[in-house]
Amino acid sequence: MPINIKDDDLETALKKLKVRENNFQILEKLNNLGSWEVDLKTHKSIWSKNSYLLYGYEPFSFEPTMDIFFMHLIPEDVERAKMKLQELIKSKEPGTFEGKMKLNSGKILDIVVNAQILYDENGEASKLIGTTQDVTQRVKNEKLLHESSLELKHQAHHDVLTELPNRALFKDRLERSILAHKRSQGKFALLFIDLDHFKDINDSLGHHIGDEVLKEASIRLKKSIRENDTLARLGGDEFTIILNDIKTVQSAEKVAKKIINKMHKPFSISTLHLHITASIGIAIYPDDATDENSLIKYADAAMYKAKENGRNSYMLYKRNMTASVYKRVILENSLRIAIKEEQFVVYFQPQYLGETDTLIGTEALVRWKHSELGLIPPNDFIPLAEDLNLIVEIDRIVMKKAIKQYARWYKAGFNPGKLSLNLSMKQLNEADFINYLLLILQRYKFDKNKLELEVTETQVMQNPELSIKKLQLISDLGIDIVMDDFGTGYSSLSYLKKLPLNKLKIDQSFVRDIPNDEDDMTITKTIIAMGKAFNLKLIAEGVETLEQKEFLLQNGCEAIQGYLYSKPIPPEEMTTLLETIKKT
Repeated sequence: MPINIKDDDLETALKKLKVRENNFQILEKLNNLGSWEVDLKTHKSIWSKNSYLLYGYEPFSFEPTMDIFFMHLIPEDVERAKMKLQELIKSKEPGTFEGKMKLNSGKILDIVVNAQILYDENGEASKLIGTTQDVTQRVKNEKLLHESSLELKHQAHHDVLTELPNRALFKDRLERSILAHKRSQGKFALLFIDLDHFKDINDSLGHHIGDEVLKEASIRLKKSIRENDTLARLGGDEFTIILNDIKTVQSAEKVAKKIINKMHKPFSISTLHLHITASIGIAIYPDDATDENSLIKYADAAMYKAKENGRNSYMLYKRNMTASVYKRVILENSLRIAIKEEQFVVYFQPQYLGETDTLIGTEALVRWKHSELGLIPPNDFIPLAEDLNLIVEIDRIVMKKAIKQYARWYKAGFNPGKLSLNLSMKQLNEADFINYLLLILQRYKFDKNKLELEVTETQVMQNPELSIKKLQLISDLGIDIVMDDFGTGYSSLSYLKKLPLNKLKIDQSFVRDIPNDEDDMTITKTIIAMGKAFNLKLIAEGVETLEQKEFLLQNGCEAIQGYLYSKPIPPEEMTTLLETIKKT
């Protein structure tokens, strides 16, 4: 509503002016600002209504001056504001000042002052006009946005669990190390670290325990290196360390030994005391490689070699290791295909009652029938399957095929005795394992009393309390439980008493040197005596000679399994054996 100087009378013009003033006040309030002007000669000011409110005063309750503005500024901003005023006078251009002011209530506001100098007809600065805007919320939002941006950037480059650099930041640091050492012509080492059997912890104790192990491991690794080195977590239980500026290869070996020693101290997680070891591979720049990808590949290859050599150790990269890792990758891909296509066959090794040479059962043993490599024995792929967490799928294939074959034999009128299946703890810990087992038994109409499951002592003792509960559920179904490889682990008598066992299997490592090794004979006698004390049946595996058989029978081990009777044989040969037994 513009004022018409020619046509509007005084009253109309004043009304229009009042409306414009009200609109201007509304705009000021909406933008959280107040307008003002200052006479630079008298320092007296005129403030809008919202200026008074902004500074915490009743509107028009006093006649303001420029000094009030400086009085409200926080002390550290006063001198800067006065310098800005002088700049405005000299430049004759509009200017902006950002600072903080303190209200009488004690509240601190972030403010932005926009101002301009007006000059009289003589060219002298006469007035300062402008606005003061409360931007506290905007500053707060910008700060939050900046902090969120920093947090997102941190999360993009750091592992959430351990707060260590992640794969992306590690690769950036590795590139920088290569460039720096290329200029200095120095050496650095890349260590690839993997926690041994970490999947077993997740599978048996739960991921929450596994996470605590990873956090504690990262702390111990951090204490093993210097400030200018980089420790990163690539994912899972894989860590890398960039050891910068090393003088010799021995310097890297020294750090690897320190890490292995630090890992020896038990990990106290909740009420558990866990023993964790690590396998470490080392590649050296520029001795082994000068590019990022090759260094990673070579350190990884050396780490796998350390695992193959028994774990809990380190290995320096050697050129023949790459081919070994390549072979592993090919085998890994083939293994995944084998599971999908069920390329596994079940062999059966007969078990006999030694006194009468009567067949009492068989142990089902898996073989991988590879399309190009032929029959692959379990030692060549089971450890890999366990590392890749594929063992459950293989166990289930073997279980299904073995039970199906046994059902056929019983239906055909043969008596193969009990079927003994190896059961990994990973399989046992699957939530649907018992349902799956019962489903297979029902599908092939197989009597569960003709089945026994073998568990290894080492796996059971990783979490004996949980093992007892799980195995008891199976025992309650009427399925026998056998402890395999007994004597090679660390069972205590208290746990042995609580486990729902029906049979102990004496490990072949004790049988092999009978009757030439007195220690093995003593251990075997002790195991037999323990089994008898707990009212358990006994079977010895790996029996190859009559002397071994006679020793076992004389000392009370009634069941025999081994090459003395038969090697593991395919279903066709087992069928022939059953036919022969049936005829006699």
